[in-house]
Amino acid sequence: MTVSSAAASNFRRVLDSGRFSFTAEIGPPMSGDAENVRKKARSLKGFVDAANITDNQTAIVRMSSIAAGYLAYTEGVEPIIQMTCRDRNRIALQSDLLGACALGLRNVLILSGDHQSFGNHPASKNVYDVDSIQLLDAVRGMADDGLFMGGSRLKTPIDIFPGATANPFADPRELQLIRLGKKIRAGAKFVQTQGIYDIAKFRDWMEAVRALGFHERARIIAGVVVNKTQKSMEMTALVPGMDIPESALRRMRDAKNKEEEGIGIALDLIGELKNIEGVAGVHVMAIGWESAVKTISELAGMLPRPSFDEKLEEGSWPETKQT
Repeated sequence: MTVSSAAASNFRRVLDSGRFSFTAEIGPPMSGDAENVRKKARSLKGFVDAANITDNQTAIVRMSSIAAGYLAYTEGVEPIIQMTCRDRNRIALQSDLLGACALGLRNVLILSGDHQSFGNHPASKNVYDVDSIQLLDAVRGMADDGLFMGGSRLKTPIDIFPGATANPFADPRELQLIRLGKKIRAGAKFVQTQGIYDIAKFRDWMEAVRALGFHERARIIAGVVVNKTQKSMEMTALVPGMDIPESALRRMRDAKNKEEEGIGIALDLIGELKNIEGVAGVHVMAIGWESAVKTISELAGMLPRPSFDEKLEEGSWPETKQT
């Protein structure tokens, strides 16, 4: 589970060192506007270890995650390229993995993808030639065995750091944990969770994760949604699998300054998450409000972050250090 290559991603080195990681997101535009991505990346530079580049989120057509990820990379923000199974078959997915590696993009987050009925092309056809577990296994094969899914050999194995997602609040929990175990066995080295509001339920989920030893095989990164308005939180509560306690909704409703309260709720959650055994970092989701990430990283005590060139001690994944 260690890495010694100089080309290894900074995000991977942070996790290997045991330092509590801090990541955010960049949503590509519904255009070919490169400056849109560059501006968002500049607002995150120095405040995060890496940034997810979403892949046509909510099934709405946007700039490709690989193109946007490369733009972010040129601005000094290391990307985590999201790759969904919804839109491409195994040929295109493996081709995109090769392309990402060629551009120096080393982190990839594998997802199933939102159903096309949510987006602006509801008549489009789902592909799902492979699911997220099969794609994770394909990434592992291309990296560890130097083999394509069809069995032919790559000229050079890919150097990539794959991750997966998990929803701590989805039912039935037992089946969700089985699926998480399959993702980790397929090769996921890190796991980003759905946004967390209910700390008590998340603690219970993490207890089950620790009992299964998943936190020792993949780094668990807790998701934190930053809501800018009361409507934003109420809309978040409607997302399938989200679990927002009434106390959090009431806190936002009663706040005079919604933006400050949204940041305050996120900071309180991060403070709790940092002290849960097995949590290796937080992933802040503030799409469309990237400026909030800087404030949160400062107030949560996440600075300074390791730079691209900083050499971190690499070992056998010691216990996560708290900051």
